[in-house]
Amino acid sequence: MTDGFERFDMNRQPVKCRWFLKPLAWAIALPGVLAHRTKITKTGTDGLRPPYLLLCNHNAFFDMKVSAMATFPRFGNYVVAIDGFIGREGLLRNLGCICKRKFTSDIRLIRRLVHVVRNGGIPVIYPEARYSLCGTPAPLPESLGKVARMLGVPVVTLICHGHHINHPFWNTRRERGVAPTEAEMKLIITAEELKTLSADEVNDRIVAEFSYDDFSWQEEKRIKVKDPQRAVGLEKILYKCPHCEEEYGMYSEGAVLGCRGCGRKWYMDEYGRLSAEDGKTEYPHIPDWYEWERECVRREVAEGRYSTGDMPVTVESLPGARGFIPIGSGTMRHDMNGFSVSVTDSDGVTRTMEKKVPSLYSCHIEYEYLFKHGDCVDLNTLDDTWYIYPHSCGFSVTKMALATEELYYDYRRKIGRPCRPGLA
Repeated sequence: MTDGFERFDMNRQPVKCRWFLKPLAWAIALPGVLAHRTKITKTGTDGLRPPYLLLCNHNAFFDMKVSAMATFPRFGNYVVAIDGFIGREGLLRNLGCICKRKFTSDIRLIRRLVHVVRNGGIPVIYPEARYSLCGTPAPLPESLGKVARMLGVPVVTLICHGHHINHPFWNTRRERGVAPTEAEMKLIITAEELKTLSADEVNDRIVAEFSYDDFSWQEEKRIKVKDPQRAVGLEKILYKCPHCEEEYGMYSEGAVLGCRGCGRKWYMDEYGRLSAEDGKTEYPHIPDWYEWERECVRREVAEGRYSTGDMPVTVESLPGARGFIPIGSGTMRHDMNGFSVSVTDSDGVTRTMEKKVPSLYSCHIEYEYLFKHGDCVDLNTLDDTWYIYPHSCGFSVTKMALATEELYYDYRRKIGRPCRPGLA
């Protein structure tokens, strides 16, 4: 207990999913899998029995429904972010879930995973630690290989395709009814192999499996999205115009993405491709536009000029599972040194949080979080999470996420320890 706030108890050991909750979980998962006609392919898993480590990519909540059916008739112990426990801590604990604050190094999580393995369970991890912003992989933590070797059990991946197209993170207000979707559950490392592989070699195998592109998959499979509002929210990730290079001036209407700065418009067809209304289409493939934005941020970082300036923000705290606690208003700056937040509460007490570049290889962001305050960045300590909402200024939390990654990569290069591809 600090500041009078009740903190989430991270030290309780997870239990195996209670027998009476398994039918409920499967009853929730199965209709969705059937509705989307999800094809689950299994490779090398014949005869596989727990314990094993299951690593899944993360594009939408539907991922968890597919994983529940992929491991049927067994049920895994899912690592879940703290906000997933709000108002349902008892239920999630009885389902066997393990709480984690995003992008923190917490030895307590390792202890929980070891406990699950020793009890013959299936620890289920979404190592990207956030929904994919544009249906492509996020960096994986470098520690993943070490964790897998320490657990010493088979490593299995579950890579889903189509979930981002069905329910993109940049517009979670509506699903698109995409069907069929696909998933591949694959044994990539046996327990015997783990004894001979280095952590880097384990990481290389995992990264090789975490290679996906939902928009390429959609085009290849000729999956139509007929939703007339299919481009709404796309400006959340495509925040910079490739024609005039103005930032924060993008907007969307129906199936059209536009720039207020130069008036240019792009039409998003039923297969997820963009085409300019006039002239050359700079980036027909949405992830290519996103990666161009990353390159622009990388140049700002390399030239030492990346900064949001001081942004007015409102901050809420999530110390435990009972809900958010308003802290107050203040300022946030994200620059070459990392994040710095200062907020004053109703009693006039100033609180601060700093996240230096070496401490944060990526960050978690939300778009229109809970549809109440708008876009936000959440920053975590081991016992608290701050949800930070910028307002009254031009900004993009997507750019902050890209900058966090590029600042970390730049830092690692400068100290002579560049990140391996796909890792951070």
